[in-house]
Amino acid sequence: MEVQQFYYDNKIVKKFLYACIVFGVVGMLVGLLIASMYMFPNLTEGISWLSYGRLRPLHTNAVIFAFVGNATFAGIYYSLQRLLKTRMYSDLLSNINFWGWQLIIVAAAISLPLGYTSSKEYAELEWPIDIAIAVVWVVFGINMIGTILRRRERHLYVAIWFYLATFITVAVLHIFNSLALPVGALKSYSVYAGVQDALVQWWYGHNAVAFFLTTPFLGLMYYFLPKAANRPVYSYRLSIIHFWSLIFIYIWAGPHHLLYSALPDWAQNLGVVFSIMLIAPSWGGMINGLLTLRGAWDKVRTEPVLKFFVVAITGYGMATFEGPMLSLKNVNAIAHFTDWIVAHVHVGALAWNGFLTFALIYWLVPRMTKTKLYSVKLANFHFWIGTLGIILYALPLYVAGFTQASMWKQFNPDGTLKYGNFLETVKEIMPMYWMRAIGGTLFVIGMLVLVYNIIQTIRQGQKIEDEAAEAPALERITTKRMKGEKFHPWLERRPIQLALLATVAILIGGVIQIVPTIMVKSNIPTISTVKPYTPLELEGRDLYIREGCVSCHSQMIRPFRSEVERYGEYSKSGEYVYDHPFLWGSKRTGPDLMRVGGKYSDNWHFNHMWDPQSTSAGSIMPSYKWLFDNKPMDYSETQKKMEVMVKLGVPYTEEEIAKAPLLVKEQAAKIEKSLHTDPDFVKSYEESKKAAVARGEQFIEMKDREIIALIAYLQRLGTDIKIKTTADNTQK
Repeated sequence: MEVQQFYYDNKIVKKFLYACIVFGVVGMLVGLLIASMYMFPNLTEGISWLSYGRLRPLHTNAVIFAFVGNATFAGIYYSLQRLLKTRMYSDLLSNINFWGWQLIIVAAAISLPLGYTSSKEYAELEWPIDIAIAVVWVVFGINMIGTILRRRERHLYVAIWFYLATFITVAVLHIFNSLALPVGALKSYSVYAGVQDALVQWWYGHNAVAFFLTTPFLGLMYYFLPKAANRPVYSYRLSIIHFWSLIFIYIWAGPHHLLYSALPDWAQNLGVVFSIMLIAPSWGGMINGLLTLRGAWDKVRTEPVLKFFVVAITGYGMATFEGPMLSLKNVNAIAHFTDWIVAHVHVGALAWNGFLTFALIYWLVPRMTKTKLYSVKLANFHFWIGTLGIILYALPLYVAGFTQASMWKQFNPDGTLKYGNFLETVKEIMPMYWMRAIGGTLFVIGMLVLVYNIIQTIRQGQKIEDEAAEAPALERITTKRMKGEKFHPWLERRPIQLALLATVAILIGGVIQIVPTIMVKSNIPTISTVKPYTPLELEGRDLYIREGCVSCHSQMIRPFRSEVERYGEYSKSGEYVYDHPFLWGSKRTGPDLMRVGGKYSDNWHFNHMWDPQSTSAGSIMPSYKWLFDNKPMDYSETQKKMEVMVKLGVPYTEEEIAKAPLLVKEQAAKIEKSLHTDPDFVKSYEESKKAAVARGEQFIEMKDREIIALIAYLQRLGTDIKIKTTADNTQK
């Protein structure tokens, strides 16, 4: 039998691993900064690109795509070569994958703080970057599939099944969720509107967690855990059941993020059913991982790598039990929009993704540098301080979540809300935010300890070079099932068939949920009084998106007595038909804004955006003073935006588009006129005008500044439907 010699590409693994560490530190430090803003809302006052609304998507993208993404690529590139006994298919494609991915991360780090965002959760990047992501992801897929086809190992190990499912599903999710019509180089509108956009977004959002943060890490667990423990995987049969049931069921569960919303009930109920079913495969994977350590528990006590694995897998089990529980409607009614959800997300992110990544780094670097870890004591210290950090981060937010839900829903004996002012809840949970920040600080300290430990390990080791290997060539045999061969062992040596079956498994749920919602008009009843936004309101909505207001405010009133009493009539699906994209939100750090239109005066909104604490004592909302700067609002693309909206089905007439500049001026002038009813505004306005003239600057009238457009949008919200009240005060 011919034995062939070749080299594993360790250099590409090194590149992704180092990028993972660097971006991990950056992403977590940004997270710590925005956690601090809950206590110090004006920490970065006046600096638009360091505002909370712009930094939050930067944090989530940095942790998900830069930290976890680079860890995923590092682990796959290392394990795939050894499982298939071959070098990666193309060094060129490997490097395009690496440099392309890092350029995407840099583009995100620049564009998001500048306010270029689609506002879609975990998919905020604008259309040119979305295209780049698709291209680089396809490059990665070609490289992986090419490597599989030139393998020297006949059967595909379980980890590779998860890698294939990850590539296929992420490609499908990203492409369909990112479909948009461009307005300009860095501005676009989602092709979906309102309810349909919400369903597609959370079909993507939930499954981005499933297929970017879960399935590739399960593949890494199946490879690296047995290696680190020097034990075989507990159950091959369980791994088969785990894989196929997980990828089939997961794709259906997205609607559980939209319970009690304007999404049709049948779609909500499907999401609930399949979310509950997810417990079985998820815990099957957790059990398979933990029982792989049978007989190795003495080693766990001394090996920090195995400690990280144990907590990571336990965190996965906790998060995948809690997720289905949160999809139960009675539990969701309590938890949704509260900090409970933030705690849930971070248990998965910090424990499952974070700790498994740390285990990967601590295991890989010494082997690639042919040395021992510089300090086992420091690694153990990292483990304990990181674990304490997770506990101190999550537990206070669980308490905060329960506190919020309880206070929001309490009534006085006379039927009025006990805590009618939203800020009463905010003040009550401030100690929890302090504890969360302390927990996050401990986790970041652990990350910095890792950085030092890894740098010292690299210094004492050898330079990372390509690793020599040899293996016999793979003999060609029939593709038909051999006598006595079971189906799955046959499938494991047929990568194309395996990939096709995985594709079918993940497409079924998406097609059944999304196609009827988009194609069947009766799912989204129209409301005759709902009209498109005026040109000024459309521009104001884009400012709302730019500033990330959706991160803290929802626009979805659920049909609960407490919410209707607090915010107004519950939301109807037909109210969102012209919303590209939807802005329902995921978290209420501030009150819901669905019916805020007309609730406050223009002056109130003006003062609230300038200094939130002046109108709302105790508010943790930052100021947005750059909206008031002495510079004109840019309306150069207003007509083009309306033309794009027409292509998306918004019924603007040609006359309305032609008159857009005039309509903007008329509505803006009305708002400025109303502002002059406040003597304080008149005084400060005249003073700023004199100051600008004294400096030799051109003075921009208030009606031409950004704040006016934002006020126009806020005053429009929820005013399209009128609620009639009968004699007994029952709303209809």
